[in-house]
Amino acid sequence: MARLTGLDGAFLALESPTTHLHIMGTMVFDPSDIDGVLTFRRIRSLVKQRVPLVAPFRMRMMEVPFGLQHPTLVEDPDFDLDYHVRRTSIPAPGGTDELAELVADLASRPLDRTRPLWEFHVVEGLAEGRVGIVAKVHHAIIDGVSGAQVLAAFFDLSPDPMPRPLFGDSSMRSGPTAGRTVAAPDVVGEHDQGSSVAPAWSPTALPGEIDQLRNALNNLPGQIDAVGRAIAHTVQTVRTIGSRNRDAGPDVAPSPFHAPVTSVNGAISPHRRVAFAALSLADLRTVSRVFGCTTNDVVLAVTAGGLRTFFAQRHEDPETSLVALVPVSVRTEAELGALGNRVSGLLVSLATGVVDPVARLGQISDGMRVAKEHNRTVGPELFASWAEAAFPAVANRLSRLVTNLRLFDHVAPPFNLIVSNVPGPSFPLYLAGARMLSMHPLGPITEGVGLNVTVFSYLETLHVGIQGCWDLVPDVAVLASGMKDALAELLAEAVRSERPMPWWHAELPA
Repeated sequence: MARLTGLDGAFLALESPTTHLHIMGTMVFDPSDIDGVLTFRRIRSLVKQRVPLVAPFRMRMMEVPFGLQHPTLVEDPDFDLDYHVRRTSIPAPGGTDELAELVADLASRPLDRTRPLWEFHVVEGLAEGRVGIVAKVHHAIIDGVSGAQVLAAFFDLSPDPMPRPLFGDSSMRSGPTAGRTVAAPDVVGEHDQGSSVAPAWSPTALPGEIDQLRNALNNLPGQIDAVGRAIAHTVQTVRTIGSRNRDAGPDVAPSPFHAPVTSVNGAISPHRRVAFAALSLADLRTVSRVFGCTTNDVVLAVTAGGLRTFFAQRHEDPETSLVALVPVSVRTEAELGALGNRVSGLLVSLATGVVDPVARLGQISDGMRVAKEHNRTVGPELFASWAEAAFPAVANRLSRLVTNLRLFDHVAPPFNLIVSNVPGPSFPLYLAGARMLSMHPLGPITEGVGLNVTVFSYLETLHVGIQGCWDLVPDVAVLASGMKDALAELLAEAVRSERPMPWWHAELPA
């Protein structure tokens, strides 16, 4: 049993009927090289075997009375694997569009807080006999980096899964089988040789409300003191960054709530649209090398180019360049294996008002350098301290008030969209012997910010997942297509810059 702290608890407190703060990953597997068929039963059995490797997957949230503190994470005595691992299918022809429609529907539904906050949806009906898995996990448990680590618990580095301890039905749910160990059938086929049966899981009793309330009241003085420290730190930080922003200018160093008002910024609905794209990592690296910037700078420039196409098709010309919130990991080496959230955020101008793609990339690169300097000034503790100091009851009511008043239909957004880049492995991953072909991530959208672009690198491909509000961004696929065109444009400029000049264009010596 452990109380959520900092950002983990904030992601629960800030959720509302329209803001669903879960992270998703859409994976596609090729089972053609394995013995037998990659059936739902086979996948369920493998998940059953490995769930114990991810402790929060068998734990649920318990609210603290009156919302005085963040919820407590406790073992769920009623854990039921069949609730969390589900079977679904998509209609013919089983392509990317049909898969995106299913994922959008799943993204539109909040996770049940009375159960562990995750779901795996096994998707059948994909073209060429492929199988999909849509993973859905609450942001209170993981961020982008730790999310990749969580999913790694279910993967192997070769088609032959490593032997793992088997956990019986008594480890999965309470009921008539509780207290005795039963070997899991058909876990991963004939690759289970040598696996051993682990002791049955015995969850502890749920804590009582009186005990939780007593603990919250004991910690109340420290929480009030934390509010004072957070205010003092914030005032000093605002002064420092304000001075730097004035020197750099708004085109390089934007400030919160100074983003232009666009058609993707407003009160959001609970429903979602989704689109996917795949970009060549080799092409991104070429652009990065030629123009002397990071691959993340290129990702932002490609997003900016896609947004120019997107708004041009809407016949919309934002007054100033769009501003993106770019989440960054602040994990130390000691925290690399830890779950939960270790993130900060950078505000970056996407230079969408700049016509020339290379000049746009250069301005974005300059802006990222300034934003990183700001982030070092702020430090990761500022966001965490506010999240820790805030009373969940207050934060939740404010979030719902913003939703009910449709506040962002009347005020400027803090930024225009979220752009997140999650590094993935450069080697293949396997699930029950089937090779993973792709993994498209999805990050959440929030009130006032109806668009999220998240990318995940795997092998030699950058997989793009775009999530938008159903009402504000019905044409989300236009952005996915525009990002492909933007990368092609930058790559053409990079190739042109590297091409040797013909001898007749060379300057003659004086």
